[in-house]
Amino acid sequence: MSLLVLSAQDVNTITATFSSAELEDLMASVFHCLSTGSDYASPHRTTIAMSHHTALSMPSRMKNVGTAIKVVSVPTSTDDKRGLPASTILMDEETGCVKAIVNTSALTALRTAAGSVLATRLLLSKPPISLVAFGTGKQIEAHVDLHIRAFPSIKRCVIVNRSRNMRLENLLSELRRSHPLVTLEGLAADDTTDVRNAVSHASVICTETSSTHPLFPSECVSPGTHLNLVGSFKPGMVEVDCDVITRAGTVVVDSAEACAVEGGELIAAGLRAGDMIEIGRLVEDRQGGLQGEIQMTKGDVLVFTVKSKITIFQCLRR
Repeated sequence: MSLLVLSAQDVNTITATFSSAELEDLMASVFHCLSTGSDYASPHRTTIAMSHHTALSMPSRMKNVGTAIKVVSVPTSTDDKRGLPASTILMDEETGCVKAIVNTSALTALRTAAGSVLATRLLLSKPPISLVAFGTGKQIEAHVDLHIRAFPSIKRCVIVNRSRNMRLENLLSELRRSHPLVTLEGLAADDTTDVRNAVSHASVICTETSSTHPLFPSECVSPGTHLNLVGSFKPGMVEVDCDVITRAGTVVVDSAEACAVEGGELIAAGLRAGDMIEIGRLVEDRQGGLQGEIQMTKGDVLVFTVKSKITIFQCLRR
């Protein structure tokens, strides 16, 4: 049988045809299936240490959709700025053969951002005006781009990086070209006063870092703020402090079981699976404005593998 190979450029061309609404609907379907159905298998990932990367192998299968294995290589050095190499092998369920190999580096960022946009729409009680993002990788680029596309009410975005380097400036330039009507600013993490001020005025905060300490103090977060935390995937990784978790009237996750053992902030705050709400339980009525001083969504890499596969199969159909 023939083998289909999709490069990064192929994937970018295909995903460019998806609207923000289509991506949200796709993620809503996946989340709902994960939380309410049993027709899927997603065993815990296998980890292999290499000389410069940690390879994560993540198989999954969903009935009537397909079977796939995703491999992501996480750099062991924080100075590696090349992103996360990721590929997915798609299986033919009749023959057992590989039918496609897809470069999924960009796709991973896109579907994660789409999940966060869905969470923002479900949980935020009023249209967001300002967005603050921590990080400068593909995940943050996708988060900022999709949020601005999904919410025309956003007029200001601040991106915080460890330093004001060329990576930050290039990201800002790219986003300004795509969204000329939005004020985009960059800050270094050590610009403490400016960072705190930006956080205090944020409607939505998105974080995607490998930080092991809180990125900002809880007291800077204003009531009514929505947080999307997607960076940490190990118990020792922490992007917000325990007080943020305590203040969050609603902690929504993709998988309560996975986040209870791998969500660093949630573990530090003493949360168990029963203390969390899975986003799949919320998508049926699609009503925003859950009660609480702030709302927080937490994503975990374990279940993200299933979400990635669904997006890939949708790409193949196009």
